[in-house]
Amino acid sequence: MTKNYQKKTPMTSAELRLALPETVSVAMAEIAENVQDGLLALAVGAGLQVMATMMAEDVSAVCGPKGKHDPARTAVRHGTEAGSVTLGGRRVPIERPRVRASDGSGELPVPAYELFSSTEVLGRMAMERMLGGLSSRRYPVGLEPVGQRVERSARSTSKSAVSRRFVAATETALGELLSADLSGLDLVALMIDGVHVGEHLCVVALGIGIDGVKHPLGLAEGSTENTSVVTDLLTGLRDRGLDTTRPILVGIDGGKALRAAVIRVFDHPVIQRCQLHKLRNVADKLSDHLASTVTKRMRAAYHAESAIVAEAQLEALAKELERTHPGAAASLREGLAETLTVLRLGVSPTLARTLRSTNSIESMISIARNHSMNVKNWQNGTMALRWCAAGMNEASKQFRRVNGHLHLPALRAALDAHVAAQTVGALRHDEPVIAA
Repeated sequence: MTKNYQKKTPMTSAELRLALPETVSVAMAEIAENVQDGLLALAVGAGLQVMATMMAEDVSAVCGPKGKHDPARTAVRHGTEAGSVTLGGRRVPIERPRVRASDGSGELPVPAYELFSSTEVLGRMAMERMLGGLSSRRYPVGLEPVGQRVERSARSTSKSAVSRRFVAATETALGELLSADLSGLDLVALMIDGVHVGEHLCVVALGIGIDGVKHPLGLAEGSTENTSVVTDLLTGLRDRGLDTTRPILVGIDGGKALRAAVIRVFDHPVIQRCQLHKLRNVADKLSDHLASTVTKRMRAAYHAESAIVAEAQLEALAKELERTHPGAAASLREGLAETLTVLRLGVSPTLARTLRSTNSIESMISIARNHSMNVKNWQNGTMALRWCAAGMNEASKQFRRVNGHLHLPALRAALDAHVAAQTVGALRHDEPVIAA
């Protein structure tokens, strides 16, 4: 016999009309053995009895009282069959009642059973525990104790079952991240960086709204941070509604591929190179003693009263290093002006502390990496994307508004003025002038 009710989509909360009994009697003798397993196990035993009463009440609501003839009833009882419900991250077998329509049109759902048999919570629990560092093999260890009687009959806790649910949950997280509508975002700043996941590299983007809220925007997978991968990422953001025509501050670590892709996609990007990356790049080319001195002077320049003063101090430092350490001098001069963008825009010190480096996006990357630190076998790029998307989603739950968010409207005005000044300065008059 075909059971059509098993092929229907799960009922929504609006469609579920539970017939709740006013009072429920619990047979304590049936759950007395659960007392030694603790209060939670005792509550589980009582809850299963309450669920059975709710299902019976749902059946009576459509079929009428049992044993009484009702010519106007729309459904009839059709015995019971084996079923299962979700309980504490596992599936527990129960006997479920069956109901059929009086006109013979087929099986009817029992609302209480539809509610408790939903498997959505299983995927959510599997993702939470595996992102928390629990392996699929040890998944049962992280479940709540529900009593030995229930645990003996429970299922869906095997390694393969947990792995399947985790894959499905992370695929959903990845799909939601890559398909989210970005047209409603009013971004003032954007940060782009890469995270190595096994042999793969995921380039991620983080946006900062005018209200100071951080938004994970998207990610793309590639072998390196090359221009095509970053361009694909940024083009995807634009296709999803992100406004790329307004001036925006873009924070990068100094990679040439990142800069080239940003200029290719955005109409008016204002680049801010990470000052911390610049400090490390220069220090790596110096001895420890000299690196400490140079780092102090660079930090002092980055906090100068104006961009002109800072640029003069850094150029003077580069000249001093040019003869003895030409590599450090070249690294210091490379993209020097773009490391002073926040100073040139007159950003308040509190907000500048956030925007002068890529710490905001690196913090998100660090959280995502910590969630996947126990993974040893990265099978393919899709797996890397799924884990990275799930980690970004978990990181977003810890986000707070950026420091100095009250100064973001002033930054927006400064960006508009900066781009307008550049546009006016770039105008060329090619018409021939005839002298009188």
